Amino acid sequence: MTTSLARLVFPALRWRGGSFDHERAKIDAALAAGVGGFIIFGGTPASVGALTRALRQGAGRPLLIGADLERGVAQQVPGMTELPPAAALGLLDDLEATRTAGIITASEARALGINWAFGPVCDLDLEPKNPIIQTRSFGTEPLRVGEHAAAWVEGLQQHGVLGCAKHYPGHGRTLRDSHETLPRVTTPRAELLAVDGTPFECALRAGVGSVMSAFVAYPDWDPSGRAASFSPVILGHLRGALGFEGFVVTDALIMAGATAREAEPSATVSAVAAGCDALLYPEDFRAVAAALDRAVGTAIPQARADEALAHGEQAAVQWGGGADQGEPDLAAHGAFADGLADRALLVHRADPPLLRGPLGVHVVDDDVGGPYTVGPRDIFHQTVREAGVAVRTGQGETGRGTGVVLVYAEPRSWKGRADLGARSRSALRRLVPGAALVVLFAHPRLVSQIPGEGPVLCAWHGQPLMQRAAARWILGRIR
Repeated sequence: MTTSLARLVFPALRWRGGSFDHERAKIDAALAAGVGGFIIFGGTPASVGALTRALRQGAGRPLLIGADLERGVAQQVPGMTELPPAAALGLLDDLEATRTAGIITASEARALGINWAFGPVCDLDLEPKNPIIQTRSFGTEPLRVGEHAAAWVEGLQQHGVLGCAKHYPGHGRTLRDSHETLPRVTTPRAELLAVDGTPFECALRAGVGSVMSAFVAYPDWDPSGRAASFSPVILGHLRGALGFEGFVVTDALIMAGATAREAEPSATVSAVAAGCDALLYPEDFRAVAAALDRAVGTAIPQARADEALAHGEQAAVQWGGGADQGEPDLAAHGAFADGLADRALLVHRADPPLLRGPLGVHVVDDDVGGPYTVGPRDIFHQTVREAGVAVRTGQGETGRGTGVVLVYAEPRSWKGRADLGARSRSALRRLVPGAALVVLFAHPRLVSQIPGEGPVLCAWHGQPLMQRAAARWILGRIR
């Protein structure tokens, strides 16, 4: 083959200032270079649909256009349907519901021209101090997690969107976030294969079309200390012992785990040489493409370059058309998601008392201050007010019996910890004694960090979907 290895590169396009216009020069250069597609972050339904149509028209060929859609298309594109995080689906343990979540994700993604979803997360929730997996995992039990991952894949791919099992061979045991460093998992190889590998094997049996490798090192498996994305040994097991013939991709190259040992251009050469077929979100796609082409025949054997291009071409032909399957039924999808959210709420410690309006609501936001955008924190308030119940906010203590404390603590890139921070714990010590109820938008294990013995309503994640569900639950207890 003579095609440039730029075809293996997938730059990111971000919505900013109300449009994608600032990405125009990047788009033109990337299409001219011959990239395999793009990753989209943000936008409105109309703007994303217009963008994907323009990208395909400009390319004149099938493109893979991907997005992180673990919690539904609204995770990236407000106005579409939000779905609960995987941990909530795992708690419900309703495989048909999980499959339907995949179907909804696919139908809405295709309507916008997105044909590659970076999910499901096949990692196990094994390490309480893991700062990045947590509620993104379907749970702790390998086979059951695998069954949910397989159901989601089947729903997604049967409705026209390429799935991506991540983060192979498992990110669930790490104590660090691969966005900020290169984590090391010292678990013996045999245990990794028997336990952590099970959900990936389930996804493979379900026909998942792509697998995302982790920027995590497993020294008992590959003593070189290379991350899985750069390890011929670990990726060789995926191709050989597991028989995967699909599309192997890196995680986002902007992550520190990607460049912990080499600069980005050199690292991407190592990834392709090791067995990766696609390179996601490079900082400098031109430098990466040039480095790849220079390496063909030396660091990247010609046969490996041809294989990677063939895998990419196969995926683009199978999934890259982006044909619309009709307008999704957003009202029905939203009602289904609301039903899941209501079912997934958990009460810990004690049965909450009946409440009286007005509610005195205080927010403890453990996610502020990081290099990321925090979603809206006022959806709970709006939902309660729309039901005719007054909400008081402020710095003063709430009256006993009317006080509600909302705690937001989601797994976030670069956050660097799984526990509540010192500032949040201090605020909770001050606020919880005067509250009738704490609502925890986080993993249930953080209930142990809420002071006292009072009731805690676990709502899994701070997304608007779960804020509304928590508000509905509380409205049902107001007399």
